[in-house]
Amino acid sequence: MRLVTVSVDKVLRPGRLHDDGVMVYAATRMQEVVGEPGYRREMGWVPAPEVRLRPPVPHPQTIRDFYAFEAHVKNARARRGLGMIPEWYNAPVFYFSNTTNVFGPDEEIRRPSYTKMLDFELEVAAVIGKIGYNIDPDDAEQYIAGFMIMNDWSARDVQREEMKVGLGPAKGKDFATSFGPWILTTDELADRRVGPGLRYNLEMVARINGKEVSRGNLADMHFHWGELLARASQDCMLQPGEIIGSGTVGTGCLLETGAAPWLEPGDEVELEVERLGVLRNLVR
Repeated sequence: MRLVTVSVDKVLRPGRLHDDGVMVYAATRMQEVVGEPGYRREMGWVPAPEVRLRPPVPHPQTIRDFYAFEAHVKNARARRGLGMIPEWYNAPVFYFSNTTNVFGPDEEIRRPSYTKMLDFELEVAAVIGKIGYNIDPDDAEQYIAGFMIMNDWSARDVQREEMKVGLGPAKGKDFATSFGPWILTTDELADRRVGPGLRYNLEMVARINGKEVSRGNLADMHFHWGELLARASQDCMLQPGEIIGSGTVGTGCLLETGAAPWLEPGDEVELEVERLGVLRNLVR
């Protein structure tokens, strides 16, 4: 099932995406839909020509973005002349992103006035589907409602300077995060699950102005989804609708590859993940 949020008479409503339109639910928030199937009472139909997709979870309580791909860490550090961090292997780490600057598919992303090094990040995000506390990694799948594409937009020059202080990232990333186009429920990915741990074999591609600049696979995570949820829920309650980002797949940003110049107004960024669709945004 593909869960979406659409604009209906200027009001955001969650619903279920079909090829010819969206069945809108009576619930008012995606948190209700993923947390309790009873909230999926059908309210009305929006035909495809009238569908305007918004971020699947427009107002998440939290966004935890992890750092789960070893290749991304190694590549990005190597381009700065740095070696790998031994402590990275001890446990998955994350930062909290800005929950108020969330964007959906086909929305424009304003390049911040304070950066000359705007970058994208090719990621996948899990949406929590039920309350969890001290989640066992082996039980993690039952706490995930589904997955969606995530673009963690980054101002690399600002990020570089603030990280020298030992706190962050902060201003280098708080201006925009894109999600979408839909949440694919976990049952739709059962045939793509691979081990060890909770991993999924899904190809991931990034394009700028139609040119491929990145390709990876979600299965290449060093820390799998069970480990991410265990870390996030350690002595901490997770609630339906909270977002857990995978971190950037290997080669999934310009910082790693230098495959294209830094993003400029007019550039179109497309992130595509098998079964999760295409997340497209224009920089302005």
